[in-house]
Amino acid sequence: MINIPDLKIGIVAVSRDCFPASLAVNRRKALIDAYRKNYDEKDIYECPVCIIESEIQAMEALEDIKKAGCNALCVYLGNFGPEISETLIAEKFDGPVMFCAAAEESQNDLIDGRGDAYCGMLNASYNLHLRGVKAYIPEYPVGTAAECAKMINEFVPIARAIYGLSNLKVISFGPRPMNFLACNAPIQQIYNLGAEIEENSELDLFESFNKHAGDSRIADIKADMEKDLGAGNKKPEILEKLAQYELTLLDWIEEHKGSKKFVCIAGKCWPAFQTQFGFVPCYVNSRLTGRGIPVSCEVDIYGAISEFIGTCISNDAVTLLDINNSVPDDMYEQSIKNQTSYKHTDTFMGFHCGNTCTSKLSSCEMKFQRIMARNLPEEVTQGTLEGDIIPGDITFYRLQSTSDNHLRAYVAQGEVLNTPTKSFGGIGVFAIPEMGRFYRHVLIQNNFPHHGAVAFGHFGKALFEVFKYVGAETIGYNQPASLPYPTENPFA
Repeated sequence: MINIPDLKIGIVAVSRDCFPASLAVNRRKALIDAYRKNYDEKDIYECPVCIIESEIQAMEALEDIKKAGCNALCVYLGNFGPEISETLIAEKFDGPVMFCAAAEESQNDLIDGRGDAYCGMLNASYNLHLRGVKAYIPEYPVGTAAECAKMINEFVPIARAIYGLSNLKVISFGPRPMNFLACNAPIQQIYNLGAEIEENSELDLFESFNKHAGDSRIADIKADMEKDLGAGNKKPEILEKLAQYELTLLDWIEEHKGSKKFVCIAGKCWPAFQTQFGFVPCYVNSRLTGRGIPVSCEVDIYGAISEFIGTCISNDAVTLLDINNSVPDDMYEQSIKNQTSYKHTDTFMGFHCGNTCTSKLSSCEMKFQRIMARNLPEEVTQGTLEGDIIPGDITFYRLQSTSDNHLRAYVAQGEVLNTPTKSFGGIGVFAIPEMGRFYRHVLIQNNFPHHGAVAFGHFGKALFEVFKYVGAETIGYNQPASLPYPTENPFA
């Protein structure tokens, strides 16, 4: 995947001066050895400086990990740890930070070999709060070398998303279509995330598109599209225009990302797009998203940001779908009820016109856009990608600012069922445990829009931690039946 960060976590061990420094040094060595044995050693850098209750040493360690190219930090409490130094380095470090701590090794060494990091972690968390420093602390942050190595490895995708957000440029072409207030939200929270936004008119985009007519690079992109679509290339006559549009977006990204390293796009796709450009942008959107440059539909800015987060976490293509329609009774009875344990209300169809990339569809065809063709000539609605989404595990999620500028999120794990949709667009039959209650008491109750991002796999744990880290005030999830929602009627 392109357009996502390469991560290197600096491992800094800390020690309090009334404890043997050798505890922190030896435990750090064991931690590094465990990581290199079980995970990719390129993820980490071992800082040789052992901080011993000294601000000077903290700054020395900070300088060392910066020189090593680290863009994330793990503060490892080899023993009780110095409250000031260990939180000062976290405060001064410009990037995502985690804390974890060493467990005691043996009952046979609980005098000089006892480190008390279990206690020190409490003081570290208190001091982080005093300084107003955000840090990822695992669910149970005290462990053996192998257990702490696993914690750090779980931090990798979380840190990749957090670092990516702080280096993200959101490029939008809008405003949102008429009668489409659902995806409208204040941009203040984008700046709070550390990202930037560049809002443009679709007229700016149209001008740039026209300037790309006849570009010598179009032929290569067109050939790549033909290879990507294969037998699904049902509208070959439109490929040259689609290739011209893709080139326009790619050049815009390079010319406009400025000081930021990564980009996502919130694109305009109706109502005037088709009549002026002469096609729909769905297939191009799918291609860029499939390579790691999320392009959301309908100028959905927070949808694009959500897609980018999922791309960083999964290191894979994502998609953005409407939480669209219920599963008909006869389809549920015939194809789902006896093959799975899902209730009818656990199921729904996720759909969008054609923005899901070819690698995430069971089969695909590039066609015309049926909904738009109801009101427009069919020839200007060509360029949508249709097919059933591949069956398998998924995570449905979204980060969203409310209309009054509060940051909220939701995460729900489920799957795409191996059930033919018998419909159109990029579409799948989804099943999420207790979806009916989640739909009512998270999505409706908290005014989430109908667009949800989809990551292909179960990534709820990492997504939940990212949303906590960036300051989401509430994080909804599909609670089990035994755990009622606050707004759920107990007499229903």
